[in-house]
Amino acid sequence: MTAFTTRPEILGTFGVVTSTHWIASAIGMSILEKGGNAFDAAVATGFVLQIVEPHLCGPGGDMPAILYPKKNDKVEVICAQGSAPACATIEHYTREGLKLIPGDGLLATVIPGAFDGWMLMLRNYGRLTVRDVLEPAIHYAEQGHPVLPRVCATIAGLADFYRKEWPTSYETWLPGGAAPEPWSNFKNPVLAETWKRVVAEAEGKSDRDAQIEAARDAYYRGFVAEAIDGYLSKAEVMDASGERHKGVLTADDMANWRATIEAPQTYDYHGWTVAKTGPWGQGPVFLQALALLKGFDIAGMEPAGADFVHTVTEAMKLAFADREVYYGDPNFTAVPLETLLSDAYADERRKLITPEASLALSPGKLAGFEDQYDLTMRMLEVPEAKSGAVYEPTMSHLTEKRGDTVHIDVIDREGNMVSVTPSGGWLQSSPIVPGLGFCLNSRAQMFWLQPGLPSSLAPGKRPRTTLTPTIASYEGRPTLAFGTPGGDQQEQWQLSFFLRYVHHGLNLQEAIDKPLFHSTHFPSSFYPRTREPGGLTAEANFNAAVLDTLRRKGHKLTVAPEWTVGRLTAARRDADGLLRAAATPRLMQAYAVGR
Repeated sequence: MTAFTTRPEILGTFGVVTSTHWIASAIGMSILEKGGNAFDAAVATGFVLQIVEPHLCGPGGDMPAILYPKKNDKVEVICAQGSAPACATIEHYTREGLKLIPGDGLLATVIPGAFDGWMLMLRNYGRLTVRDVLEPAIHYAEQGHPVLPRVCATIAGLADFYRKEWPTSYETWLPGGAAPEPWSNFKNPVLAETWKRVVAEAEGKSDRDAQIEAARDAYYRGFVAEAIDGYLSKAEVMDASGERHKGVLTADDMANWRATIEAPQTYDYHGWTVAKTGPWGQGPVFLQALALLKGFDIAGMEPAGADFVHTVTEAMKLAFADREVYYGDPNFTAVPLETLLSDAYADERRKLITPEASLALSPGKLAGFEDQYDLTMRMLEVPEAKSGAVYEPTMSHLTEKRGDTVHIDVIDREGNMVSVTPSGGWLQSSPIVPGLGFCLNSRAQMFWLQPGLPSSLAPGKRPRTTLTPTIASYEGRPTLAFGTPGGDQQEQWQLSFFLRYVHHGLNLQEAIDKPLFHSTHFPSSFYPRTREPGGLTAEANFNAAVLDTLRRKGHKLTVAPEWTVGRLTAARRDADGLLRAAATPRLMQAYAVGR
């Protein structure tokens, strides 16, 4: 592929929207133009992405959002990461003959959280109605949309499996017995009817807030939950373990769950304050890496040079190693974030970053957590010797059969900001639920079946998700929203972007367009949880001399094709109200729009 010339940022004062699909970005802007705010636009965009990128997200998935509502004047987090069902116990899964939770199928499912998260955002921060935000998705599901070549390739690659093992998915994704052709008009009429029924039940109430609550009830305590329960009570389907299993999710699990609003985890860095999710996600990894890198002259490094890549990679290895030992749902486990983000801890850890690439997984050993440390390290000594799951979410250039995620950033003229990373429930994750037109998620694969760990499976517990949007404030003013799909790579690509933006005088588009890289050194969050000690993937966009230097430093280098790593988007609001946005040219799919 020919290298791109660096493009200017999108500029505006009315609003800016970025997302990983051009149709969704346009819908977000249209919602702003209708009188909606940034949160209304994000909700409508999220529902459209479920239609136009079904290989990356779906209505049975999950999402975290970081947002700045101007009226509240503080950054907040919506956690729409569903928790494990009541019957999701280690004992049950091990009785099924499992050592790891499969990366697909029904045992991999937790409570679907995305819908409740979107409705919570709409109710608390938006101003439009359920109909307003669902109508665009209903239109594209009912009337059709030009289906992406990657969606077609994914469906075609799974056609035989669907035909044999997941017939409900076969009916939905191969209507008439054939995979759709690229750019043909593809429809999901069953899903359109599901959303139309949700709207109808919502409009049985006259008050806007009551309508939103009725929509939530229709999904979690009404016909949607009943359809899911009815299917899972009988279905037994093939998954990545090579065996057929029944699920454990029930209508009661759904009825008793709600998305929540919480404070973000933050860290100060060179005048910026970065806001992330808590340790139920991987967000604090980004913050730990900043704490380590604060001791290096990043501004003095060439932003696409070997020193930059090496130093950032080694810092990320240390931060991700700590993730393995300490991160989990803080409602279930003590997470020592104050220590992990302290200057004293970073000062000691920074000494481990040398001119040579480390091949060791090196978490810190904290007082009071010695048993947890030892248990984790013993478990990770011998990774499972299995091939990757057919449906493992990762960067989609690796194979057409793997899923990924989507991302949205919106800023409106009032100063409202939102960064959200919806995922899960992609068409590869589990069979379509009859009568609903969508499938469930596979987020439970991020739990361990080893007792005693922060991320061990337990009923009601949130899996340690990889979804990690970002809002950064500059000198106390919420300024920048950014994020990317990409599983364990999300923090890594975002970190490179942020450092280049903060230290090297680049605009948003220039920072996004710089060559990207990521480490595969630490255990994957996805089945089969393997790792590649010293593994480093870098785009061929890097200078050959840079790649040679990285090899000499001991990195086990994989060179990916040009412009294929990362799907970053970003939006900014300046102090004078000028809005900026940018989106990656990689995969020719993400867009930034504004006026």
